[in-house]
Amino acid sequence: MSVLRSGGPGSFTEQEDRVKMSQQLYLFEGIKMNPLFTSKEDLHRARDEFLVRDDDVIILTYPRSGTHWMIEILSLITSKGDPSWVQSVPSFLRSPWIENGTMMKALEEQDGPRLMTSHLPIHLFPKSYFTSNAKVIYVVRNPRDVLTSLYYLAKENKLWKQDSFDEYFNRFIQGDVIYGLWFDHILGWMERSDKKSFLVVFYEELQRDIRGSVEKICQFLGKNLEPEELDSVLHNSSFSVMKENKMVNSSLINQGFSAYTKAPILRQGISEDWKNHFTVAQSEAFDKLFREKLSHLGPRLFPWP
Repeated sequence: MSVLRSGGPGSFTEQEDRVKMSQQLYLFEGIKMNPLFTSKEDLHRARDEFLVRDDDVIILTYPRSGTHWMIEILSLITSKGDPSWVQSVPSFLRSPWIENGTMMKALEEQDGPRLMTSHLPIHLFPKSYFTSNAKVIYVVRNPRDVLTSLYYLAKENKLWKQDSFDEYFNRFIQGDVIYGLWFDHILGWMERSDKKSFLVVFYEELQRDIRGSVEKICQFLGKNLEPEELDSVLHNSSFSVMKENKMVNSSLINQGFSAYTKAPILRQGISEDWKNHFTVAQSEAFDKLFREKLSHLGPRLFPWP
């Protein structure tokens, strides 16, 4: 998602050099990270030097939680439903990633309100954010579906060890995956869920009531759309339209990684696929862990048990 040969965040040659330097995930303060996407230097600079502005809008997610869907929705809200922007500009240029060095530089050089994206847990996030008035939309998905989607992403990556589903299940619940333990990510960011500038959006609510969800997002951002503009946002951010949009779901976005993975950015766009993969024992173990980690947040917080 980070490497057009020209005009994109990082050249293909730069990505090849990173592969030669390290083909393995590395640890940064206990969190596994992907050297093809972010370096230790990038992470230090993002946290300690990157300046978040008051008029920024930030999309936060744990991987495979609806990130690209939210980028499309916010891009279309910004353009008042006009699809020309999302059809002509890659998603990583419309909403660059904070933790990627080249994209971070592009953000620093951008004037006016900025849209940006990150998977970073709260303790690795830019320190400047916590004294800003920037607005954050935190997209949360059922971790069982996150696990399943991440398994297929890892399965198609030629650089990484090819786990069975059982092996990947165990690594996920131990936090031995990119961006660390899902529960820690959630616990960290949910501490800010009562802030006026922080909106939690559940992936499943987007699926169940996309119109109501987009209207809530517009209200949060202070954006007013005409009925036909809203209809265009809903149409052009649908899974079927996004799947055909080369600015979202093609080798154009994944060019630097295409030699190493065949995984699409958009796979199925459904919920509860985990039920086709979890054994009864895995489901019971996950439920137990979920209760242990998150029960204090309240049983009604999440749209799934």
